[in-house]
Amino acid sequence: MTQMTVPPRGEKWTPPHTLLLMTAEKPRPRPATQYGDTAKSVAQNVLRLRKRRDMSIYQLSAALRDAGRPITPAAVGKIEREQRQVTVDDLAALAVVLGVSPGALLLPPNDRLDSSIAVTGAGKVPAQDAWDWAEGRRPLKVPGRAEQVDPLEYLVNGVPPEQRRFRQHPVGRALEAVTDDVKIMHARLRYHLFSHPERADRLAERTRQAVERLAAEVDRLAGDLANGADQQAEGGRDGAGLD
Repeated sequence: MTQMTVPPRGEKWTPPHTLLLMTAEKPRPRPATQYGDTAKSVAQNVLRLRKRRDMSIYQLSAALRDAGRPITPAAVGKIEREQRQVTVDDLAALAVVLGVSPGALLLPPNDRLDSSIAVTGAGKVPAQDAWDWAEGRRPLKVPGRAEQVDPLEYLVNGVPPEQRRFRQHPVGRALEAVTDDVKIMHARLRYHLFSHPERADRLAERTRQAVERLAAEVDRLAGDLANGADQQAEGGRDGAGLD
Protein backbone atom coordinates (compact mmCIF):
# COMPACT_ATOMS: atom_id res chain seq x y z
CA MET A 1 0.00 0.00 0.00
CA THR A 2 1.36 3.40 -1.04
CA GLN A 3 2.07 5.69 1.87
CA MET A 4 0.42 9.10 1.58
CA THR A 5 2.61 12.07 2.39
CA VAL A 6 0.73 14.70 4.36
CA PRO A 7 1.79 18.26 3.49
CA PRO A 8 2.68 20.69 6.28
CA ARG A 9 -0.14 22.68 7.80
CA GLY A 10 -1.20 25.60 5.61
CA GLU A 11 0.22 24.19 2.29
CA LYS A 12 -1.96 22.91 -0.53
CA TRP A 13 -1.70 19.20 -1.19
CA THR A 14 -0.99 18.11 -4.75
CA PRO A 15 -1.52 14.49 -5.79
CA PRO A 16 1.73 12.70 -6.80
CA HIS A 17 0.48 11.85 -10.31
CA THR A 18 -0.23 15.56 -10.93
CA LEU A 19 3.31 16.47 -9.90
CA LEU A 20 4.64 13.83 -12.34
CA LEU A 21 2.61 15.27 -15.23
CA MET A 22 3.69 18.82 -14.41
CA THR A 23 7.34 17.73 -14.47
CA ALA A 24 6.92 15.87 -17.78
CA GLU A 25 5.16 18.77 -19.47
CA LYS A 26 7.70 21.39 -18.39
CA PRO A 27 9.26 22.80 -21.60
CA ARG A 28 12.93 22.08 -22.00
CA PRO A 29 15.20 25.01 -22.84
CA ARG A 30 16.30 25.03 -26.46
CA PRO A 31 20.07 24.78 -26.95
CA ALA A 32 21.71 28.05 -27.96
CA THR A 33 22.54 28.39 -31.65
CA GLN A 34 26.23 27.75 -32.15
CA TYR A 35 27.71 30.48 -34.32
CA GLY A 36 31.21 30.09 -35.69
CA ASP A 37 33.38 32.84 -37.14
CA THR A 38 32.04 32.44 -40.69
CA ALA A 39 28.39 32.39 -39.57
CA LYS A 40 29.01 35.65 -37.71
CA SER A 41 30.51 37.15 -40.86
CA VAL A 42 27.43 36.13 -42.85
CA ALA A 43 25.10 37.80 -40.33
CA GLN A 44 27.14 41.00 -40.30
CA ASN A 45 27.43 41.09 -44.09
CA VAL A 46 23.70 40.61 -44.65
CA LEU A 47 23.00 43.56 -42.34
CA ARG A 48 25.74 45.70 -43.95
CA LEU A 49 24.73 44.98 -47.54
CA ARG A 50 21.01 45.39 -46.87
CA LYS A 51 21.62 48.84 -45.43
CA ARG A 52 24.03 49.72 -48.22
CA ARG A 53 21.30 48.94 -50.75
CA ASP A 54 18.87 50.99 -48.63
CA MET A 55 16.53 48.02 -48.16
CA SER A 56 14.32 47.34 -45.18
CA ILE A 57 13.98 43.81 -43.84
CA TYR A 58 10.53 43.75 -45.46
CA GLN A 59 11.95 44.69 -48.86
CA LEU A 60 14.69 42.10 -48.58
CA SER A 61 12.14 39.49 -47.55
CA ALA A 62 9.97 40.39 -50.56
CA ALA A 63 12.97 40.15 -52.90
CA LEU A 64 13.84 36.72 -51.51
CA ARG A 65 10.23 35.60 -51.98
CA ASP A 66 10.30 36.78 -55.60
CA ALA A 67 13.58 34.89 -56.07
CA GLY A 68 11.90 31.66 -54.96
CA ARG A 69 13.48 31.45 -51.51
CA PRO A 70 10.96 33.00 -49.11
CA ILE A 71 12.35 34.20 -45.78
CA THR A 72 10.01 36.17 -43.55
CA PRO A 73 10.98 39.67 -42.34
CA ALA A 74 11.22 38.32 -38.80
CA ALA A 75 13.59 35.59 -39.98
CA VAL A 76 15.72 38.17 -41.84
CA GLY A 77 16.01 40.11 -38.59
CA LYS A 78 17.02 36.95 -36.73
CA ILE A 79 19.69 36.22 -39.34
CA GLU A 80 21.18 39.66 -38.80
CA ARG A 81 21.04 39.28 -35.00
CA GLU A 82 22.74 35.85 -35.14
CA GLN A 83 19.61 34.08 -33.96
CA ARG A 84 18.94 32.04 -37.11
CA GLN A 85 21.42 29.93 -39.02
CA VAL A 86 21.67 30.45 -42.78
CA THR A 87 21.36 27.35 -44.95
CA VAL A 88 23.27 26.90 -48.21
CA ASP A 89 20.14 27.73 -50.21
CA ASP A 90 19.57 30.82 -48.05
CA LEU A 91 23.15 31.92 -48.66
CA ALA A 92 22.87 31.54 -52.42
CA ALA A 93 19.56 33.43 -52.56
CA LEU A 94 20.86 36.22 -50.32
CA ALA A 95 23.94 36.61 -52.51
CA VAL A 96 21.79 36.80 -55.66
CA VAL A 97 19.33 39.29 -54.21
CA LEU A 98 22.03 41.48 -52.62
CA GLY A 99 24.07 41.44 -55.83
CA VAL A 100 27.27 39.90 -54.48
CA SER A 101 29.16 36.62 -54.69
CA PRO A 102 28.69 33.97 -51.99
CA GLY A 103 32.25 34.72 -50.89
CA ALA A 104 31.29 38.31 -50.18
CA LEU A 105 28.86 37.01 -47.56
CA LEU A 106 31.24 34.46 -46.08
CA LEU A 107 34.16 36.78 -45.34
CA PRO A 108 34.51 40.20 -43.71
CA PRO A 109 35.13 43.05 -46.19
CA ASN A 110 38.80 43.27 -45.28
CA ASP A 111 41.79 42.35 -47.44
CA ARG A 112 44.60 44.46 -46.04
CA LEU A 113 48.04 42.96 -46.44
CA ASP A 114 48.73 43.31 -42.72
CA SER A 115 45.41 41.90 -41.44
CA SER A 116 43.92 38.49 -40.78
CA ILE A 117 40.45 36.94 -41.03
CA ALA A 118 38.89 34.24 -38.86
CA VAL A 119 37.52 31.38 -40.97
CA THR A 120 35.61 28.47 -39.46
CA GLY A 121 37.82 25.38 -39.64
CA ALA A 122 40.99 27.34 -40.31
CA GLY A 123 41.22 29.90 -37.53
CA LYS A 124 43.01 33.18 -38.22
CA VAL A 125 44.49 33.35 -41.72
CA PRO A 126 45.96 36.25 -43.75
CA ALA A 127 43.11 38.30 -45.18
CA GLN A 128 44.31 38.19 -48.78
CA ASP A 129 44.82 34.41 -48.59
CA ALA A 130 41.24 34.03 -47.37
CA TRP A 131 39.88 36.10 -50.25
CA ASP A 132 42.00 34.27 -52.84
CA TRP A 133 40.56 31.03 -51.47
CA ALA A 134 36.97 32.34 -51.48
CA GLU A 135 37.39 33.52 -55.08
CA GLY A 136 38.69 30.10 -56.12
CA ARG A 137 42.18 31.30 -57.00
CA ARG A 138 44.22 29.01 -54.73
CA PRO A 139 43.86 26.67 -51.73
CA LEU A 140 43.79 28.10 -48.24
CA LYS A 141 46.98 27.65 -46.25
CA VAL A 142 46.17 27.05 -42.60
CA PRO A 143 48.83 28.27 -40.13
CA GLY A 144 50.27 25.51 -37.98
CA ARG A 145 48.92 22.70 -40.16
CA ALA A 146 51.65 20.53 -41.65
CA GLU A 147 49.52 19.01 -44.41
CA GLN A 148 48.31 21.59 -46.92
CA VAL A 149 46.30 21.14 -50.11
CA ASP A 150 48.54 20.75 -53.14
CA PRO A 151 47.84 23.51 -55.73
CA LEU A 152 47.54 21.01 -58.58
CA GLU A 153 45.18 18.83 -56.56
CA TYR A 154 43.18 21.96 -55.77
CA LEU A 155 42.83 22.74 -59.48
CA VAL A 156 41.75 19.18 -60.28
CA ASN A 157 39.19 18.93 -57.47
CA GLY A 158 37.99 22.49 -57.02
CA VAL A 159 38.05 24.22 -60.41
CA PRO A 160 35.83 23.47 -63.46
CA PRO A 161 37.62 21.93 -66.48
CA GLU A 162 37.75 24.99 -68.74
CA GLN A 163 39.04 27.26 -65.98
CA ARG A 164 41.57 24.62 -65.01
CA ARG A 165 42.88 24.33 -68.58
CA PHE A 166 43.22 28.11 -68.83
CA ARG A 167 45.05 28.41 -65.52
CA GLN A 168 47.48 25.68 -66.55
CA HIS A 169 48.06 27.31 -69.95
CA PRO A 170 51.15 29.58 -70.18
CA VAL A 171 48.88 32.59 -70.75
CA GLY A 172 46.92 31.81 -67.61
CA ARG A 173 50.06 31.35 -65.53
CA ALA A 174 51.55 34.60 -66.87
CA LEU A 175 48.33 36.48 -66.17
CA GLU A 176 48.29 35.13 -62.62
CA ALA A 177 51.86 36.32 -62.02
CA VAL A 178 51.07 39.82 -63.31
CA THR A 179 47.91 40.02 -61.22
CA ASP A 180 49.71 39.00 -58.02
CA ASP A 181 52.56 41.48 -58.48
CA VAL A 182 50.30 44.40 -59.35
CA LYS A 183 48.05 43.64 -56.38
CA ILE A 184 51.05 43.67 -54.05
CA MET A 185 52.31 46.98 -55.46
CA HIS A 186 48.89 48.62 -55.21
CA ALA A 187 48.17 47.31 -51.72
CA ARG A 188 51.53 48.47 -50.36
CA LEU A 189 50.92 51.93 -51.73
CA ARG A 190 47.27 52.02 -50.69
CA TYR A 191 47.92 51.01 -47.09
CA HIS A 192 51.24 52.84 -46.74
CA LEU A 193 53.22 49.62 -46.35
CA PHE A 194 56.33 51.13 -47.91
CA SER A 195 59.44 49.03 -48.38
CA HIS A 196 63.01 50.06 -49.02
CA PRO A 197 63.65 51.74 -52.41
CA GLU A 198 65.73 48.82 -53.67
CA ARG A 199 62.92 46.37 -52.79
CA ALA A 200 60.39 48.55 -54.58
CA ASP A 201 62.67 48.63 -57.64
CA ARG A 202 63.00 44.84 -57.61
CA LEU A 203 59.24 44.41 -57.33
CA ALA A 204 58.64 46.88 -60.18
CA GLU A 205 61.22 45.11 -62.36
CA ARG A 206 59.70 41.71 -61.60
CA THR A 207 56.26 43.05 -62.52
CA ARG A 208 57.54 44.50 -65.81
CA GLN A 209 59.10 41.16 -66.68
CA ALA A 210 55.84 39.39 -65.85
CA VAL A 211 53.98 41.81 -68.15
CA GLU A 212 56.46 41.10 -70.95
CA ARG A 213 56.02 37.34 -70.50
CA LEU A 214 52.26 37.80 -70.62
CA ALA A 215 52.51 39.84 -73.84
CA ALA A 216 54.73 37.18 -75.41
CA GLU A 217 52.31 34.39 -74.44
CA VAL A 218 49.36 36.37 -75.82
CA ASP A 219 51.22 36.81 -79.14
CA ARG A 220 51.97 33.09 -79.23
CA LEU A 221 48.33 32.27 -78.49
CA ALA A 222 47.19 34.64 -81.25
CA GLY A 223 49.59 32.95 -83.68
CA ASP A 224 48.27 29.49 -82.76
CA LEU A 225 44.73 30.77 -83.22
CA ALA A 226 45.55 32.17 -86.67
CA ASN A 227 47.25 28.93 -87.73
CA GLY A 228 44.27 26.93 -86.54
CA ALA A 229 41.91 29.15 -88.55
CA ASP A 230 44.08 28.71 -91.67
CA GLN A 231 44.11 24.93 -91.26
CA GLN A 232 40.35 24.88 -90.81
CA ALA A 233 39.92 26.97 -93.96
CA GLU A 234 42.21 24.65 -95.91
CA GLY A 235 40.30 21.63 -94.69
CA GLY A 236 37.03 23.24 -95.72
CA ARG A 237 38.28 23.87 -99.23
CA ASP A 238 39.60 20.33 -99.58
CA GLY A 239 36.32 18.95 -98.36
CA ALA A 240 34.35 21.04 -100.83
CA GLY A 241 36.39 19.63 -103.78
CA LEU A 242 35.56 16.05 -102.88
CA ASP A 243 31.84 16.45 -103.39
